[in-house]
Amino acid sequence: MAKLAFGMNQSLDGYVDHLEMRPSPALFRHFIEQVRDLTGSVYGRRMYEVMRIWDEDLPEWGAEQRDFAAAWRRQPKWVVSRSLKSVGPNATLVEDDLEAVIRGLKAQFVGEIGVSGPDLAITVAFLI
Repeated sequence: MAKLAFGMNQSLDGYVDHLEMRPSPALFRHFIEQVRDLTGSVYGRRMYEVMRIWDEDLPEWGAEQRDFAAAWRRQPKWVVSRSLKSVGPNATLVEDDLEAVIRGLKAQFVGEIGVSGPDLAITVAFLI
């Protein structure tokens, strides 16, 4: 049975800005390994839209960014949204019955499934 895991990056004063965070090389390597180890990820709409950049190949990326993108693309993703009409490669749109989807993922998979997005994490916490 899979476990659900939620994590969020923030500064020591509680400030969160994923667009301004620039991890050190060691921290970025940690993120690459963390994503490689995940069985999959469940995303809220806003976080998924932020992370969609990893579906692209940008010419200015270095080896670490390409490694992260490859790991992110490999893993299955479930995107919880009532407003999106479609999602990218290796992603499934979840529009309703989130509880059944989460329980099904936990029963079907082994390992750790990431939960990404603070609003989604609160909702999922009350489901299970």
